[in-house]
Amino acid sequence: MSDHPREECGVFGVIAPGRDVARLSFFGLHALQHRGQESAGIAVSDGTHVVVQRELGLVSSVFDEPSLRSLTGDSAIGHVRYSTTGRNKWDNAQPVAMPRGEGLVALGHNGNLTNSDALRRRVMDMGHEIEATTDSALVTALISHEPGSLLDAICNVMPTLQGAYSIVALTEDELVAFRDPNGVRPLVIGRLDGGWVVASETCALDQVGAEFDREVRPGEAVRLTTDGIESRQVMPATSRALCIFEAIYFARPDSVMDGQSVWQARHDMGIELARESTPGADLVVGLPDSGTPAAIGFAQKSGIPYSEAVVRNRYVGRSFIQPDQELRATGVKLKFNPLEGVIGGKRLVVVDDSIVRGTTTRRIVQMLKDAGAAEVHLRISSPPITWPCFYGIDMADRDELIAVGHTADEVAAALGADSLHYLTLDGLQRAVGQPADVYCRACFTGRYPIPVPDTPGKERFEAAAGATPSR
Repeated sequence: MSDHPREECGVFGVIAPGRDVARLSFFGLHALQHRGQESAGIAVSDGTHVVVQRELGLVSSVFDEPSLRSLTGDSAIGHVRYSTTGRNKWDNAQPVAMPRGEGLVALGHNGNLTNSDALRRRVMDMGHEIEATTDSALVTALISHEPGSLLDAICNVMPTLQGAYSIVALTEDELVAFRDPNGVRPLVIGRLDGGWVVASETCALDQVGAEFDREVRPGEAVRLTTDGIESRQVMPATSRALCIFEAIYFARPDSVMDGQSVWQARHDMGIELARESTPGADLVVGLPDSGTPAAIGFAQKSGIPYSEAVVRNRYVGRSFIQPDQELRATGVKLKFNPLEGVIGGKRLVVVDDSIVRGTTTRRIVQMLKDAGAAEVHLRISSPPITWPCFYGIDMADRDELIAVGHTADEVAAALGADSLHYLTLDGLQRAVGQPADVYCRACFTGRYPIPVPDTPGKERFEAAAGATPSR
């Protein structure tokens, strides 16, 4: 039901003796729910044992009061997942947990490794039989075989990993967070009264009352303790390559990345869009919620009034209950419903953040015209997506991307829109206020900052393992 790139994952970690760390993790994950809705999990350590609870579903359906009360300890990690590698099944829910010495190591991962085939062979040579089909399980298995402290083990494993990863790991007596040398996926540290928090986004820090301290640096591993942070720069930071889609779509608008408000960046994308291409129109409409900040910016710059003209059903998320054929035929109305009295007879500028396959966008355009819109002019606050992602986003194979091999006018015609303009790369960089070389923009340019595998797709791990992928 979406024409956007699919979310990746969210990670959270906390050490706070005397605090209800399971409850803190629950609310931290709740703030990160937008990053993955297929499964959720929390692992807690009381200094002697690590206990893990994970299940398919949203955070609020996986945990309740009795389950949170049963998770007691001084430190915890949590994870919300969307399957960018590995099918959506219980074995692939995180945190992953494996025996390590006389205890357990639990791990939550955001990102994708690009050398998982080689790592899988190495893990098999170690004698591991892994039920999960994710690269997160591979990392956990590698760490479980390393001697010494958890931090030492992670420092030994990091040089063998290739790709994007922001990871939290927990044993009975250590909580460690680490990030790939390119910093593709975000990871931030916050100060909590009596402890520390690490999370994918600052919105999770805000949720639990933590104060932002700094980012985990690319290539860095940090051990969080009640006495402070022990940092090791395990690998030299290479060319910075934060995923540009964090600013465009993935991050919550109330988060801050690289010192900039995500909402403000999206608002400024709308301003740049209006500078580049403003059609004759009566109203600017943002598709809720991802297109709203850019639509507001577009309206302010163009002078065309902004209006809420599409109502979103905010309770439509990932569900195991699929609509029947008649409901499916109504298409996007399961998620969006137009305000006919607002848009009837009007020429609309419809602002959204991206188009992947075009299927849903085509239905939205038709829905608006059926509701009486005289014209629909699409304005997209990102450049055309023409290459797949290998670093933690389930985007699409290249032959499924509507922009590949087609001009904007051709895409507009295919979608039934009266016009279409994508934000240029230069306009995007002006909006985010950072140089181009700070970001990974491979989905727009095809220039990948980290070597990528030959086989795209989130189920290539199963294919390598001999299973039959299903889509």
